[in-house]
Amino acid sequence: MAEYPPFAVTVDLVVLTVRADELAVLLVRRGVPPYEGAWALPGGFVGADEDLPDAAVRELAEETGLPEPAGHLEQLGTYGRPGRDPRGRVVTVAWLALLPDLPAPVAGTDAAAAEWVPVAGLGRRRLAFDHDRILADGLERARAKLEYTPLATAFCPAEFTVAQLRTVYETVWGTHLDPRNFHRKVTGTPGFVTPVGRSTEGDRGRPAQLFRRGPATLLHPPMLRQQR
Repeated sequence: MAEYPPFAVTVDLVVLTVRADELAVLLVRRGVPPYEGAWALPGGFVGADEDLPDAAVRELAEETGLPEPAGHLEQLGTYGRPGRDPRGRVVTVAWLALLPDLPAPVAGTDAAAAEWVPVAGLGRRRLAFDHDRILADGLERARAKLEYTPLATAFCPAEFTVAQLRTVYETVWGTHLDPRNFHRKVTGTPGFVTPVGRSTEGDRGRPAQLFRRGPATLLHPPMLRQQR
């Protein structure tokens, strides 16, 4: 029988939310080597008897103090380039979480700090390991899925206005959308949103109708991105 070198499996999480009309990603400052002091995506090693989704939820809670995500969590991809981790051969399974605005995270275990960081403010900040690539893949996945699925509602509270939903699209895509056209597309797309049956106070005191996510899993027609 051929012998294969041992390797470890980790999970890393691209956790996105909209805070103060900005797209933000959850980052932790590493408190232990390697890359001690550097910013990274939250994550860690998978236990021998642990399933991957369970490991993702556990790491999110341990490193940030956040409870089990109430939004959307999906597997993003697998990254196993040799040398990506100086500790040895490590393959990571990355996860994408889209969450409504949450309180400030609290760092735990091997994280020295945890913060929501605006994506637009990352600039040339380099993340530990290959987390720059994982984050870039997560951002593109999120932006693309907003076109053909109702996942934009994962950034919203349980009940929301069309204006709040439009803000999510504008923030994630980094573009401006015409309010009337957007309202017509959202309310005219079957199963996208469902009226709650009551209103809240909107801009300048005008009432705004409340909605919740509808039963659709795919949007037809899709909400196509505008080219910037």
